[in-house]
Amino acid sequence: MNINQEIVTEKAIDLLKKLISTPSFSGEEDKTGDAIEGFLQGFGVKTHRQYNNIYAFNKHFDERKPTLLLNSHHDTVKPNSAYTKDPFDAHIEDGKLYGLGSNDAGGCLVSLLATFVHFYEKENLSHNIIMAATAEEEDAGKKSIRALLPILPNIDVAIVGEPTLMDLAIAEKGLVVFDGVVEGTPSHAAHPNDNNCIYNAIETLQWFRDYSFEKVSEALGEVKLTVTQINAGKQHNVVPAQVDLVIDVRVNDCYSNQEIADILQKEAPCKLTPRSLRLNSSCIDPEHDLVKSGLALGRKTYGSPTLSDQAALTCQSVKLGPGDSTRSHSANEYIFVREIEEGIDLYIKILTGFLQ
Repeated sequence: MNINQEIVTEKAIDLLKKLISTPSFSGEEDKTGDAIEGFLQGFGVKTHRQYNNIYAFNKHFDERKPTLLLNSHHDTVKPNSAYTKDPFDAHIEDGKLYGLGSNDAGGCLVSLLATFVHFYEKENLSHNIIMAATAEEEDAGKKSIRALLPILPNIDVAIVGEPTLMDLAIAEKGLVVFDGVVEGTPSHAAHPNDNNCIYNAIETLQWFRDYSFEKVSEALGEVKLTVTQINAGKQHNVVPAQVDLVIDVRVNDCYSNQEIADILQKEAPCKLTPRSLRLNSSCIDPEHDLVKSGLALGRKTYGSPTLSDQAALTCQSVKLGPGDSTRSHSANEYIFVREIEEGIDLYIKILTGFLQ
């Protein structure tokens, strides 16, 4: 089949409009999954489905070759209350395509789908290609890419489509959230108490404020530790038994999440319990051929502070896509149509340099 790239790009933009107009909150992506299947099948691509994860293999898949994964998600968060436009009305104004999920990550997704169609029938590529349009990214759900990966062939390298202005995020911070408990002696407020947990918490909060991890990443900088919640007491005349804290730790690629937990549980002046250790940092060798292909086209590299489905991958991966991360989850979300057009063109050029 001879593929006209202008037609593929036009249909990709039409698909994004359809995705925007179809509510697809995490766990409710069945209809957008149908639309993605229809797009791929319209170009003769054989598709597969697991829950609301849609995936496909390039036509000349060869098990002897390494495999490249192209991945982005089709679920969205719920629209915030500051929207002044209908979040499900996909429309273009002044070159901007408005609508919920347009920037995060619909523009990336349809650009990767168009790129996959471009390479689908090509022979003699250095890598196999798997396209995976996945669900439940926004809440790291059980039926997300985490459910799909065990049934896929081994992945050697991946591009995760998230808005990066088509620069290459060669590292991404991981996340560990800790529940902390500062203990004390409960008592009546009228009686002396030299072990008031709220006063004890002052020293603990100062410790967290001043604490720093030794290893600093070239791409991601320092590990960032932030106390984000504090709660204690229910009555004005009762000193409570404990103060509850929540600590948000953004982990660089010098540490695993387990190492962060081990260090803080040993050193912190309060009890700490990690909620999950599965959202690890991600990175790719700056000298990887995929990165070099992007650099040769004038793209920049950087370290990303935000999480994506990279956290579920164990292979080297880069985050790359059209759109701007600062627009994600914002009111009146949009992506420029030209960003999608340029994104498809750049994806194809980067992969052409990599897959030869």
